[in-house]
Amino acid sequence: MKVIYIIDLIGTFAFAISGALVASKKEFDLFGVIIIAFITAVGGGMLRDILIDAHPINWMGDLNYIWVILIAVLFTFLFKSKIAPLSKTLFLFDTIGIGVFTILGVQKGLSFNLHPFVAIVMGMVSAVFGGVIRDVLTNQVPLIFHKEIYASACLLGGVVYLISSHFIEMEYVSFIIGAFAVITIRLIAVKYQLELPKIKEDIFGKK
Repeated sequence: MKVIYIIDLIGTFAFAISGALVASKKEFDLFGVIIIAFITAVGGGMLRDILIDAHPINWMGDLNYIWVILIAVLFTFLFKSKIAPLSKTLFLFDTIGIGVFTILGVQKGLSFNLHPFVAIVMGMVSAVFGGVIRDVLTNQVPLIFHKEIYASACLLGGVVYLISSHFIEMEYVSFIIGAFAVITIRLIAVKYQLELPKIKEDIFGKK
């Protein structure tokens, strides 16, 4: 569990940086950057805990999450000139974050005896809804509504985690496999511009 906890904090750090970069790009003040970093990092997990009636809410039971978020904001302010110009930086941190939080969400759902399918959905909620709230607050169209494969990568990664956990006894190994699956699917989808089908016409040929 200690390894998974460390991975959890790394995911929190990654998501917080992605949120801080977005807020900084929008020229928010320090308080605004902290709020957006906070929402991005723990918003999905908070929504998940509310849905499954888990108490205490994720960050309320462990203040280390708050410290990690504040460190991420400080890191962003100190090194913004180095990381902000990199076009792939936000994408990289966001991808790492969804990989980690997807599996954490699945595990949390299973620990509450939810059906595996519902647990996978909770993993997706944990991973993407912090970003959804971030995008709404910063007046952007949430990424899950774009054509890119995003939330579906979380669902597939959750399935990979469930399958691997049946064959591998070491929990942290299954965790890494599942998170890596999410990250890999996301990277491949973006590199090769893969997307889900769109509804363009009905069966009568009318839009």
